[in-house]
Amino acid sequence: MPQVTWKGVITFGLVSVPVQLYAATEEHSGPALHQVHAKDGSRIRLKRFCEAEEKEVPYSEIAKGYESPDGRQVVLDDEDLAELPLPSKKVVDVLAFVPAESIDPLMFSKAYYVATADKAPAKPYVLLRDALRESGQIAVTKVTMRTRESLAVLRVHEDTLVLQTCLWPDEVRSAQGMAPDEKVTVRPQELKMARSLMDTLSEDFDLSALHDEYQLALQEVIDAKLAGVEAPHLEEQAEGGEAEVIDLMAVLRSSVKAAKGEHGRGAKGGRAAAGSGADAEATDAGASTGDDAAKRTRKAATGRSGAAAKKTAKAPTPTKKAAAKKSAARKAS
Repeated sequence: MPQVTWKGVITFGLVSVPVQLYAATEEHSGPALHQVHAKDGSRIRLKRFCEAEEKEVPYSEIAKGYESPDGRQVVLDDEDLAELPLPSKKVVDVLAFVPAESIDPLMFSKAYYVATADKAPAKPYVLLRDALRESGQIAVTKVTMRTRESLAVLRVHEDTLVLQTCLWPDEVRSAQGMAPDEKVTVRPQELKMARSLMDTLSEDFDLSALHDEYQLALQEVIDAKLAGVEAPHLEEQAEGGEAEVIDLMAVLRSSVKAAKGEHGRGAKGGRAAAGSGADAEATDAGASTGDDAAKRTRKAATGRSGAAAKKTAKAPTPTKKAAAKKSAARKAS
């Protein structure tokens, strides 16, 4: 059983639910790395050093401090922080019930399982859980953990209430200027092909089959160094050049075919099938792109003509004899 993170009461109206919270997630720790001196591998130690007394101090003598703009120092110890006048330290008061989609996932932070407190009646817990489930809504609230008050929501996961802490609205940065500002027209057939690819990649997807490959790769490097052999390295990839004008329909069709091949014959066979049919797909798609393909062709031809003109301009001037031969040839034709 994980350690209890918080104990208190959830209230909505006059209904109170004594609860305790448990962390619902844990991040991969991977191999434990620490700081060392690159020259000889010796450990680097960070010491808590007092500037006034010029000596190291134990952790038990460490407090928090704030320096005002005029240079005055305020010291805050654990007792000061524990006595902050915040109702949300022990009570999670439901402020509103809202549709789940009204909270942008960008705001979600850490999740906690909500369990009934020891010897607390189960009915208030079940009442809140079932009401949220049937309504399809989530409860907006606030909670204080350690030294931070957070916006939070209560929602249902399987048969358990989950309290999900959230960022405050002013902690989410604006997305303005991130999307392309140029006007782009997506044709219906391109959108249809993209949806077809999405449907293919959505079939029989198992999220549990995904693994943290970074931790595995890091462990491989560590094991290789311990064994005194060359550590594995990522193969060098060709650097991408300037952005090219591509036939989007051809790429989409090839992608759909590759995805279907992987689903039908396994990943290895699917990739092989996609590779063998890519040229044919590109040819078919190129024939169906109509005016857009023609425009791209004219643009490419113009670019090649311009490049040829520049090359000709840089070439040495032909002799009079060579020019006379070319003139005679044109007259003969």
